[in-house]
Amino acid sequence: MDYYFEKEDLAKFGQGVLRENAEEMWDKFMEYYGSVFEEGALTTREKTLVALGVALAEQCPYCIDAYTNACLERGCDQDQIVEVAHVTSVIKSGATLAFGVQSKNILEKKSMK
Repeated sequence: MDYYFEKEDLAKFGQGVLRENAEEMWDKFMEYYGSVFEEGALTTREKTLVALGVALAEQCPYCIDAYTNACLERGCDQDQIVEVAHVTSVIKSGATLAFGVQSKNILEKKSMK
């Protein structure tokens, strides 16, 4: 194995490979997963765009693959998918800068002594 992520493993997840030793937990997860993506205050298409943003933020190659394809299947176009990548990027960057306040607070406390 030359790398950690095998494209074929994405299909294994959908086949419930992890159900083997934990059927009840797997079934509950899949029930929850399915219900989360049902139409509600957000459309299934909107939820899929959110899922893609989270996948990009988490940097999960399986999820990026799955949700990019799901976005395409639900009628999203290239411009929308690229825009999700930019929204994700700016939120992650902003969060990093916001956490920089912690460093600034430490610096200020140390310089007061």
